[in-house]
Amino acid sequence: MATSTLKRAWELLAPGGLILLLAIGFLRPHGLPAWAQGPVSALPVIVLGFGIVFGWYLSSSRLILSLLVLVCLDRGIFWFPPTDSSPGAQGPVLFAIATFLAPVNLLALSLVKEGGVSSWRGLVSLLLILCQPLLVLWLCLSGQTNLTSLLTAPFQLPLIPLSTSEWTPLSQPAVLAFGSALLLLTAKFLLYHAPLDGGAAWAILTTFLAVHGIQYGWNPTHFLSAAGLTLFLSLVHASHQRAYRDEQTGALGRLAYDETVARLGENYVAAIVGVDQLKQYQNQYGKTVSEQVLRLVAPKIMTTAGSGKVFRLTGDEFTLVFYSRTAIDTLATLEQIRKAVEQTTLRLRKQTRVWEGSRSSIPGSKDIDLPVTLSIGVAEPTAPHLSFTLVTKAAYRALYEAKGEGGNIVKRGAIHIASANTAPRHTGRIVNHSEFET
Repeated sequence: MATSTLKRAWELLAPGGLILLLAIGFLRPHGLPAWAQGPVSALPVIVLGFGIVFGWYLSSSRLILSLLVLVCLDRGIFWFPPTDSSPGAQGPVLFAIATFLAPVNLLALSLVKEGGVSSWRGLVSLLLILCQPLLVLWLCLSGQTNLTSLLTAPFQLPLIPLSTSEWTPLSQPAVLAFGSALLLLTAKFLLYHAPLDGGAAWAILTTFLAVHGIQYGWNPTHFLSAAGLTLFLSLVHASHQRAYRDEQTGALGRLAYDETVARLGENYVAAIVGVDQLKQYQNQYGKTVSEQVLRLVAPKIMTTAGSGKVFRLTGDEFTLVFYSRTAIDTLATLEQIRKAVEQTTLRLRKQTRVWEGSRSSIPGSKDIDLPVTLSIGVAEPTAPHLSFTLVTKAAYRALYEAKGEGGNIVKRGAIHIASANTAPRHTGRIVNHSEFET
């Protein structure tokens, strides 16, 4: 459990939390020596260039459009400084509107289905973002005070009990937008563990510090570049995860499996884990329900597997590999996995949604209990130089035997090595060459 908690904490902190700490330490004024200021000034161009190239290559409109939002915010602050106090200056108004729209846009992009910029979703999102600077300029230049006052006169709207002017130059609507977007994206990451959602949450926090730190003389471009770098590295992490992990369950996928098998020595254990009721639920309620059952069972297996690696290849079974272990050593771990799933309470609501929890207390609830148990077959190489294929075949045979005995059991398999075919004794004789002559 502690290992799983540390893993989740690391997934939440990296890379966005680390980048934010580095930005606060080095990108603030006098954070770097004079000779390092030149290379740092090239950071925005590097982040934008790599982000656009990789975003296009990986068909990620979310990254490209998020970078466009950050660029619009940065250029708006540069061309219309919010600290300009001259009569008729549009900087403070533009700053209030832009700092409200930036977190709203980043949150909205996280809710749109991912795809290329050239897709219809990407084109519509691009058009909406490009129209916003023109809309903001029109609001400022046309004297639409009734609309702009909603964002620039926060004291008329007590959205937040504490007056924001006491600690930040942002308006109350902007602070509320940043806070709401941060909370929603953090909650989404904790529910689905998507790296892009975690990266977007850190990017929003970094963007807030970029505009909040203007009062301390911080360069907002540097911190907005750090936010863009967070989004870029989050996409790289997500792409790596898609290549190495099964998207449905979060278990390791085919590529990680092949690499693991290639590095196996002669001392390991392979186990095949199958959900006993999965075929029944698929035939009775449909494939969607069976996929939800797998999605809920997988974390139980991965959390309890300890040092074992959990893979999901094609099919409904999970493959577990334990390095430098024996079958006897792993039996206790496999029993813990079996018991953890057996104790899981799954319910089916309206024959469409599977959820984990106790029975609904609502009178007349028609939730259906979905008992879940595992059958596990385990095997190990019993002689040097035995192939991994032979070991997994033995584990599969043990799995089928466990299912045949009613399931919810761990079964150890034996490896059968076929002996070479030899001719029976006294089945032939030596003949003379003359017998073949005509």
